[in-house]
Formats: sequence, structure tokens, C-alpha cells
Amino acid sequence: MNSVLHVGMDVHKETIEVAVLEGYQRSALIEKRLTNDDVSVRRFFEGLKRRGSAIVAGYEACTMGFHLYRQLEAQGIACVVLAPSKIARAPGDRVKTDRRDARVLAKLLQHGDGELVGVPDAGDEAVRDYLRAREDVKSDLKRNRQRLNHLLIRHGYVFSGAKLWTVKHGQWLGTLQFNEAPVEETVQVYRGRIGELEQRVKEMDARIQEIADGQRYREPVGKLRCLRGVDYLTALALVVEIGDFRRFATAEQFMAFLGLVPSEHSSGSKRRLGAITKTGNGHLRRLLVESSWHYRSYHPVSAKLRKRREGQSEQVVQYADRAMRRLAKKFQRLSLRGKSSQVAVTAVARELSGFIWGLMVGRIEVRGQAA
Repeated sequence: MNSVLHVGMDVHKETIEVAVLEGYQRSALIEKRLTNDDVSVRRFFEGLKRRGSAIVAGYEACTMGFHLYRQLEAQGIACVVLAPSKIARAPGDRVKTDRRDARVLAKLLQHGDGELVGVPDAGDEAVRDYLRAREDVKSDLKRNRQRLNHLLIRHGYVFSGAKLWTVKHGQWLGTLQFNEAPVEETVQVYRGRIGELEQRVKEMDARIQEIADGQRYREPVGKLRCLRGVDYLTALALVVEIGDFRRFATAEQFMAFLGLVPSEHSSGSKRRLGAITKTGNGHLRRLLVESSWHYRSYHPVSAKLRKRREGQSEQVVQYADRAMRRLAKKFQRLSLRGKSSQVAVTAVARELSGFIWGLMVGRIEVRGQAA
């Protein structure tokens, strides 16, 4: 067996720029541009395998997803996906080409540097795509509602109720009359689109519940739903986006992955903390912030939450109750200190993520003992 071949790949839709370093040599053994298709990739790596060396390949996470990763793994090639935001760039490096990027990736593999991205299996990735599509539909619904509301305001129609898009608001929309036919037709176009999107969200929510109740996800989703503010959507998103929670050694690492830790710029004796970093998984961060609004006050367990906890172990329920009390106290304490509700709920979301990590890795403490 010869020394290891480190293969850095700069992946694009039509091409893959490849740089191969052997052992710890600094100059590239092979530099080549491949057509990004299964046949070209398979032939190239079959040629490398004939050299008799172990092969480690890697590329940056990008819009091309994990198809290349799965293809190489199926060929018996060890492959990793690197986080692009964690790859250091020299401040004086003003030249960027695909070939240089491939060399950089090969050198990172050569020295064991770079932060790896957790690659989901095909099933989890499919569910993740569905959940993100649901978020896109909700975003489209919000934009269409805003367009209709702004249109009505421009024409002097202002709803006097406390909240928009309720049954009462819908009845009010039905009573509106317009002097110009094109305005009425425009309103009907927006209302029709809004109705379609609302129906689509309902159908997707029902499908998400069906997936979450399936054999594959029932146990982890059931545990997460014991937490206040965490129901099917957030629980399933956590499971499929994270995969194995044990890849985070501590709760702090999980918080940092979600971008919920404060940014910092300290030097010497001065320590400056800023807003949260907002790095990592923004989809989960938004969901957890939304969930954390449920901790604005402490109140007894609702009938709905009690039903969600049916069939769960006593240790999990006690852990969720402890989280509920602690997070509600945290929100109130920060509010009394004069912090805005947005700052307080973000801090609660950070601590909620710590409770979620503990629940999923089995770090549940009951009466001072690990359960």
C-alpha cells in the first residue's frame, strides 16, 4: 500500500476541478477538470484506485448537495464534505480560481483540517427538503397577504379589528366593494392565491404529522414534543436536520452550530460581546426562536401538552417540566432587567437548544442522578 492520495474537488454544475496530493507532498500529483457526470467521476477514481493507494476525497458543501458524496462512498472511496464558512482564506490572497480552490481543499485533507458537515442519509434529506418547501410556501403566503393588505390600504380600506387574517377579517374582506373593476379583479387574484397557499400549508402540515408518526421518527419526535413550544414541525426538523446529536460534544457546541451564541471581539483585558453570530443552520434557529415565545410566562401544563406527553417516560416529562420552569424564569428575569422581548426570547432559544441537546443525547438529570 502506497501513501494516501488526498483529492480536493471544486464542484460546479457542469465541471469538477480536481487536485490530487500524494502523502505530504506540496506539489499536486494530478490536476484535472472533469465533466460533472457519474461516468466521468467513476472512471477517474477507478484510475486512482489502480495506483494501490488509499484515497480520501472532499469538497465544499454547496448547491450540488450530496450526490457526489454518495456516489464515491458507493465506490468505496472515503469522502467528506467541508463547511465552506470554516475554511480560512489568507488576507493577502487576491487570486481565486477553481484550480486553486481544489488545491486548498486537498491540502486541508492532507493535514486533517477543516470542519466537516454532517451528511444526512437519503431518507432524512428527502424529509428535510419537504420541510424547507413548507417554509417556502409559508413565506409565499406571507408575501401575498402583505400585497393584498397594502393594496387595500392604498385604496382606503383599513381593517379596524385587532388581528388580520382571522375569520372576522375574512368576513370583512367579503363585504368590500370597489368603484373600479380592475381593483376588484386584483383583489380576487390575491385572495384566490392566498386561499390556495393556505390549503397547501394545511395539506403539508398533515403530511408532516404523518411522517413524524411513522416508525422511523416516532421515538425522537415524541421526546421532543414533550417540550413546550415544540410540536411536529419543529421536532421533525430537528431530527432530520441534525441527525446524530452526539456529533456535538457539548450543548455549547450545539448552540454555536445554530448561531445562537453571542459574537465576540475581545483583545487584551477588554471583552466585547455582540449580537448572536447567526452562523450555521438558520432554518432551525428560526424555528427555535418561534418556539421560545411560548416561555414568555409560566403557567401550568395545558391539556394539549399533557396529551403530547402521553406514553413518554417519567424522566423525560420531568426534564421537560424543569426546562419549562427554568426558561420561563429566564425570560422574566431578562425582561425585569430591561432587556427587549426580542433579546430575551433569543436568550431563551439558546438555552432551549441546550435542553434539546441534553434530551437527545440522554443527558437527563433527575434528582441529581443521570437517567
